[in-house]
Amino acid sequence: MYQFEKMNKKLLGSQVEEELMNYILNEPVEIGEKIPNEFELAEKFGVGRSTIREAVKALVSKGILEVRRGAGTYVTGTSTREDDPLGLAKLGDKYKLALELLDVRMMLEPEIAAMACGQITPEEKVRLRQLCDEVETLYISGQNHAKKDVEFHTCIAKCSRNRVVEVLVPIINTAVLTFVNLTQRQLMKETLETHRAITDSILKGDPVGARCAMNMHLTYNRQRIIQMYEEHLAEEKKK
Repeated sequence: MYQFEKMNKKLLGSQVEEELMNYILNEPVEIGEKIPNEFELAEKFGVGRSTIREAVKALVSKGILEVRRGAGTYVTGTSTREDDPLGLAKLGDKYKLALELLDVRMMLEPEIAAMACGQITPEEKVRLRQLCDEVETLYISGQNHAKKDVEFHTCIAKCSRNRVVEVLVPIINTAVLTFVNLTQRQLMKETLETHRAITDSILKGDPVGARCAMNMHLTYNRQRIIQMYEEHLAEEKKK
């Protein structure tokens, strides 16, 4: 369960907005569920109601929250419009969407990783290793690693030096966020091991190794989503 911390009353609304987003992701508060009212949030965060109102308004504008008059404030998404510019997260049936996104990733990312081996610069090698380390640190410490995970995969895509691949980056980003939000850290060991294998292969200039490591990474993801989808369907049948 998400742990609230009293916040400095001088913090800007944008910082409270970030903390509220972390609460939604880490509690987690599922899409369609109601968040605490502004009185409760103000007390939990140790700030004024106006600051909470400002944070909620910002998340409404980003497609995360919806205020329903007389009913409260509800979560309508877990990816901001900036994170999901194509609007794929709004398609519904999140398990099916996650599988479809993984199918597309499996078509693209192994070859992207292989291409990156021959194009990555020394500076980008440093950056890729840093991102791999940062994802690992956040994951192990129990912090939200989603955005850093997106940066990791985006870095690989940009290292391919393929302009069309760069246009496709939003699809990859949406897929990563959709998976992270669904699984909530269930594949930590597999994720960290395959991230490290992908990174090491790219840094060594080994396209076959990078391709295989990325395939393994995505295969673990796909197997877990299939399992979760089957469990979800079984639960739906019981209702």
